[in-house]
Amino acid sequence: MEETNTKKEFNFKNGIRKYGMLIALAVIMILFAVLTDGISLKPLNITNLILQNSYILILAIGMLLVIITGNIDLSVGSVAAFVGAIAGYMMITLNMNYIVAIIISLLVGALIGALQGAIIAYIKVPAFIVTLGGMLAFRGLTMVTLQGRSLAPFPEGLRALSSNFMPDFFSGTSLHITTITIGLIFSAIYIIVEFKKRGAKIKYNLKVENINMFIIKLGMVVLMINLFTYTLAAYKGIPAILIVLSVLTLLYSYITKKTIFGRHIYAIGGNEKAAKLSGIKTKKVLLMVYVNMGILAAISGIAFAARLNAATPKAGNGFELDAIAACYIGGASASGGVGTVIGAIIGGLVMGVMNNGMSILGVGIDWQQAIKGVVLVLAVIFDIYTKSGNNETK
Repeated sequence: MEETNTKKEFNFKNGIRKYGMLIALAVIMILFAVLTDGISLKPLNITNLILQNSYILILAIGMLLVIITGNIDLSVGSVAAFVGAIAGYMMITLNMNYIVAIIISLLVGALIGALQGAIIAYIKVPAFIVTLGGMLAFRGLTMVTLQGRSLAPFPEGLRALSSNFMPDFFSGTSLHITTITIGLIFSAIYIIVEFKKRGAKIKYNLKVENINMFIIKLGMVVLMINLFTYTLAAYKGIPAILIVLSVLTLLYSYITKKTIFGRHIYAIGGNEKAAKLSGIKTKKVLLMVYVNMGILAAISGIAFAARLNAATPKAGNGFELDAIAACYIGGASASGGVGTVIGAIIGGLVMGVMNNGMSILGVGIDWQQAIKGVVLVLAVIFDIYTKSGNNETK
């Protein structure tokens, strides 16, 4: 009996593998807090960290689905810039209502995704080639649309996306009480859900973490949630863009874990031929993944333009690499079939915290790029090590 129970439980090493990136994020944040004398953890800096990285995290969510299918999208930065340029042209040059302009911009993003997805899925042109072409084409169209100049300012309604905060319904003075309350509510929900999941696994005789590792994980996540919300509460509370990002994270976590469409995405990434033989419409699923990527690229482009309060020809430069890096650092596999939305968000935050911390320390952009490259390679090595460890266990 004792041996059977041991087989059912994950050992400490497996726990480290599963929660390695969450631990890494905490360690990196503590490290930069020490190196910057606490500046990196100040409420204003944490808020700026969210505002500066929100559009990358939005892209990372869409990129994750693409990577899970075993493909890639190099065009997302250019698409985000192009959509931002179109939105700026409609709102500023044509004086169009910003809500109508946003809807049209999202449709443009969806059409771009559909075009690229159709070429990849039905004509069978490799995703790398199609999206590399898209990266060049939409960068050029961005410059054509803007005629080499920036368009500004955007309407107040759109700027609110990047500058407004959730109101405090409890009228706090030094602290934003609503933000703290939300943190406590999310903590309680998280604990209940995790205990229910553990109970269900035990009921069906599935593997579960060692109880000590389980409690440590719960405590660590709850602590991070409440430290995060307390820090936000000490400034102005929850930014509007964080609400958008949170909704997208919850929505796509549900889609990938609980829906047939999500299971089909993982099946295609695991073995596309087998998925097709099992009755999955692989071409249609792949097309929808790229349509989704186009829509999220459009949201990212609008969010970035709102933060800059301008549509610029240089917008979106390097966004695709940051989004891809966030997915790989967060545990997605380069061969497809593996990855989680939360992992991609954590990977994006690791990159964001590093960028922010190095900037505060005065590290040059050249060294920042070099360090980010090393971290990306180390993350992929960690992924390979984890897989080899799991195979040895089996």
